[in-house]
Amino acid sequence: MTSDRVSDNLGEDCPVFDNLFEFCQIYAGGTIDAARRLNNKLCDIAINWAGGLHHAKKCEASGFCYINDLVLGILELLKHHARVLYIDIDVHHGDGVEEAFYFTDRVMTVSFHKFGDMFFPGTGDVKEVGEREGKFYAINVPLKDGIDDTSFNRLFKTIISKVVETYLPGVIVLQCGADSLAGDRLGCFNLSIDGHAECVRFVKKFNLPLLVTGGGGYTKENVARCWTVETGVLLDSELPNEIPENEYIKYFSPDFSLRIPNGHIENLNSKSYISTIKMQVLENLRCIQHAPNVQMQEVPPDFYIPDFDEDAQNPDERVDQHTQDKHIQRDDEYYEGDNDNDHNMDDV
Repeated sequence: MTSDRVSDNLGEDCPVFDNLFEFCQIYAGGTIDAARRLNNKLCDIAINWAGGLHHAKKCEASGFCYINDLVLGILELLKHHARVLYIDIDVHHGDGVEEAFYFTDRVMTVSFHKFGDMFFPGTGDVKEVGEREGKFYAINVPLKDGIDDTSFNRLFKTIISKVVETYLPGVIVLQCGADSLAGDRLGCFNLSIDGHAECVRFVKKFNLPLLVTGGGGYTKENVARCWTVETGVLLDSELPNEIPENEYIKYFSPDFSLRIPNGHIENLNSKSYISTIKMQVLENLRCIQHAPNVQMQEVPPDFYIPDFDEDAQNPDERVDQHTQDKHIQRDDEYYEGDNDNDHNMDDV
């Protein structure tokens, strides 16, 4: 009985399914490639809505997350940037990313999430601040059920402004889990799509290299709406509220609009509670004297940088397999001094 259960699942909540390895390759590879493009200044903003699987740990899958693409992407960014800021607005605590960088000051993790009532994953108390060199570089903003746009955005902007001012990151990674939206099957917040997207708009205004990923989201039509609106925000493009005719249009009935109304869950986040959390976070930030300096090491070369202009290609045109294969590196190709550079990222 036990062996059957192990073969069907990786842990309690990560089922095995056909093409699982290819699925992990695609979403994790997308985030790694996004980081490399930012490192090589091929873009200012890179998006991977398939990524953002923030619960996976070094040695275990967790919370529907198999490989933590965010950690892999941040490790890439650390090759070129002394300090990386990670921001998470998923309804669940970004525990896998926090754990990966809990002992370093080179990555500051900031997670806004539901906490308490045995809500998954059970971590993310405001008192969890990091350890050793990473002390005070893990920031948790634990929230209760029903937080609305006004309260969330005010708290988000206050904390993130102070974080950027204090930490001076060279690049930002933003996880946009859509399960913090009103009406999500597993969520318990009252955020509208515009309220969620306002966080993206605010982070974009810092004009720092930005890697944006998806994350959770269990009411699929609202996930699609949310990330569509946020893609528009990142492109400075105002989208009409009416969804145009498409093969999935039936999922957006009856109003066929991009926006959703605010939720009606009782807001248990009193003004005094939010004020207390804000003051605790800002007090922790005051313990950071200045942005940490880092001795940058020799950067290993990237395996793959595209040698063609993707912007010139028609995004609606499918690329045949032969053309795709020409841009994939063979497994037996190595760069000179491969083994010599293996130790570089161990020091992160």
